Amino acid sequence: MSWKVAFLLAFTLLLGAVANAETVFVKYRGQVVLDQFRCSSPSSSFVHRICYRAERKYLVVLLDSTYYHYCNIPKAVVEQWLAAPSQGRFYGEYIKGNFDCRLGGIPTD
Repeated sequence: MSWKVAFLLAFTLLLGAVANAETVFVKYRGQVVLDQFRCSSPSSSFVHRICYRAERKYLVVLLDSTYYHYCNIPKAVVEQWLAAPSQGRFYGEYIKGNFDCRLGGIPTD
């Protein structure tokens, strides 16, 4: 295989990966691409998805049918949340009202 064919194949695969990156609409933020996040789907009737980007301390969560975001949230808090017996109760006690992105820390990339 020539280097041109190999390059074209690699470029096509890269474009396909970028085009297929999952994007969600986050309330108060807009579109967020989740390709850099690690996502979990807890078995909860309220918290349906928790997506975390550790290097940015940035979290996107699906509550009912709406995505919200939280900033400067430590990895240890996310790990405790994922391990909690009730993700909804943990959210209400430790996340809601804390880690407000309006105070700064929203990643630009």
